[in-house]
Amino acid sequence: SSELVQRAEPHVTCAVVGDARDEDVLRSLGVGNYDCAIVGIGSDLATSVIVTLNLKELKVGKIISKATDEVQKRALEKVGADRVLIPEREMGVKLAQSLSSSSVLDFIELSKDYGIAETTMPETWAGQTLRGLNVRAKYGVNIIAIKESGKFNVSPGPDDVLKEGTILVVLGQTDQLSKFGKLGK
Repeated sequence: SSELVQRAEPHVTCAVVGDARDEDVLRSLGVGNYDCAIVGIGSDLATSVIVTLNLKELKVGKIISKATDEVQKRALEKVGADRVLIPEREMGVKLAQSLSSSSVLDFIELSKDYGIAETTMPETWAGQTLRGLNVRAKYGVNIIAIKESGKFNVSPGPDDVLKEGTILVVLGQTDQLSKFGKLGK
């Protein structure tokens, strides 16, 4: 019934087969009203550039494009991609981070030099406060969240007492994060 379709419509996902290099195809899909578009054609730079450029010209809110290397990344940024991902590189960085420090549970690269790491806390820190540990001055990283008993505290205070088994979410330079991650071994 039409009532059922109307209620379900906000949750419907549609797939369309078409040539995204053709601006008329994109226009007919109403992409100018889209909040975000993802261009996942990493293997063909020319096609990725054309599609990204078309989406930009049609005023898509945010464009995320896939690249295979830094040269492609720069080209896609120059034609209007708001964010360019190099999945193979990013996974390589995550793998290297996790292998270099067994206490790093996850790593998110923010830029070539900065990232966010989720790491196990050194056991000796249990019962101490963030103020007392003076992590920023000693290690050059910022604790931006703590996870205790499966619950996140995204604004830990300086006098919060750390409990055994706490997971720390830290922000900093990649090399500092790597050194910091080795503390929890």
